[in-house]
Formats: sequence, C-alpha cells, structure tokens
Amino acid sequence: MSATIHDIHQLEEKANLIRQDIIKMLVEAGSGHSAGPLGMADIFTALYFNILNHDPAKPDWSERDRLILSNGHICPVRYATMAHAGYLPISELKTLRKLGTRLQGHPHRTSLPGIETTSGPLGSGLSQAVGLALAGRIDNAKWRVICLMSDGEQDEGNTWEAAMLAGKLKINNLTALIDRNNIQIDGFTENIMPLENLKAKYEAFNWHVLEIDGHNFEEIISAFSEAKAIFEKPTVMIAHTIPGKGVSFMENRYEWHGSPPGLIQPEGAPPKEKQAEIALKELKQLQEKNKHD
Repeated sequence: MSATIHDIHQLEEKANLIRQDIIKMLVEAGSGHSAGPLGMADIFTALYFNILNHDPAKPDWSERDRLILSNGHICPVRYATMAHAGYLPISELKTLRKLGTRLQGHPHRTSLPGIETTSGPLGSGLSQAVGLALAGRIDNAKWRVICLMSDGEQDEGNTWEAAMLAGKLKINNLTALIDRNNIQIDGFTENIMPLENLKAKYEAFNWHVLEIDGHNFEEIISAFSEAKAIFEKPTVMIAHTIPGKGVSFMENRYEWHGSPPGLIQPEGAPPKEKQAEIALKELKQLQEKNKHD
C-alpha cells in the first residue's frame, strides 16, 4: 500500500468528482446529509482506490476486506465512491432515497452488492465489526475489518462496550476510523457531549491510536499500512476532517449535517435556489486548480 505523487493527484481528482456526485444526488433526492459525506470523500476514495482488498466484479469474494459503515447517514459518499469503483452505474446515483431504490437513506445489506451490514442506529457499527473480526480470526482468514464511525456516536455506550472487548481480546485484524469533524446534528460535539481526550480514552482501552489529517492521502494510506503492522492490539484512527469539505458555505457548519443544498439557508449561505449551482461551481474550480498544481 503506497502512493506516488501521480497516484495522489488521481485520488484527489476522483474525490472531487465524488463530491460533485454527492451534491447532485442530494439535490435530486431533496433530502439527506451533506456535511459528513463531503468531509469523508477523501477517506472513501483512498479506501476503494488504494487500501481495500476488494473486487467490484465479485462483491461476495471470500477474501475481501470487510468495510463497516457505522454512521450510515453518510451513505451518499459510500454510494458515489462505489459507483466510481464499478459496483453500480453512476447514473443510478440519482435514485438516492427514491421509492424502491437500492440506495436507501441508510445502507441496507441485501439491497446493494458490496454492503456488509445494515447501518443506521448510531453506535452499533463497532460491535458488528468486532464480531466480524473475531469470526475472521477463528477462521484464520487474511481479510481485515475496517469500521468507520462518526465522532458524535462516541456518545453511545455501545461503542465503548465494543472498544473494551476489542482491547481485551487484542483484535489486531480490526481497524476503526473516527470521522473527527467536531459536529453532530444539533451542534458542536464539544458543546453537546465533550469527547476529548479521545486519544487517551482509546489508549486506556488498549488500542493503538493514530491521529491523521483526513484530507491528506499520504497520511491516510500510511496510517492504514501502519495498522496492518500492529499485532498486539486493534488500531483506531482519529481522522480530522472538515465537514462540508470543498463547499465554502457548508464547511464547519453543523447546520449542514442533515440537510441537502436547497433546503435550508443558514446565516451567510447563498439563496436556496443557488446553493447547488454554487457548490458545484466551487468543486469544479478546485478540480481545475488541482490539475495545475
């Protein structure tokens, strides 16, 4: 697992296209979450195009790594990334949250190939991931389990029960990643339920803890490589991300946690009818800038 400068430029371009598709999906649906999906686009891009051992042509391949999305509400970024990776047609993204769609508002395990678990109730994903990782260890499997979580769901007791068990059993084929974007649906995490010192808490539960910039592909890829080399405990990454990344009026605004462009107009945001147009324009400008850097 490594990446050249050329690889990183390609990953950056892919992540930007995924962000554009997220905006288009949300506008078409008229509902859904903006901030988290935009903030996690770089991590999902790194996973599906560099880190994960997977095969879109064989989504049930027995040797695949298992990716568990605990905070299922950010599924637009997973759907868009999977479409770019070849799991589904990109044109199908416009069916997000529509009646009868495979792309439900939270991922459903049997609706779409490549989805390992049904997610939605926050705090459940790490327990699911621990169970899968234990099963893999019993079978002497080479595949690994990666669990993506939000920082807001660190409020949930179930998360810490799973963290305690994983640390006790030294489940080294498990890597967790916390999207540390500092927001949740009704405010900033440190105002609602302070989480810090998050690193020290996981270390106390016998986890190997890494802190990374969730928008730096070199750091993301390097961290997952390091996690594979840790044999005496599970690894958790605290990935610092910018919610709404790439769209200036959404960045670091908790109001966009659960709203699509065109639905709300927080202070300083463009008129509702202009939001999608402006968001796509900004992302395309970033894409052009990256090409010339």
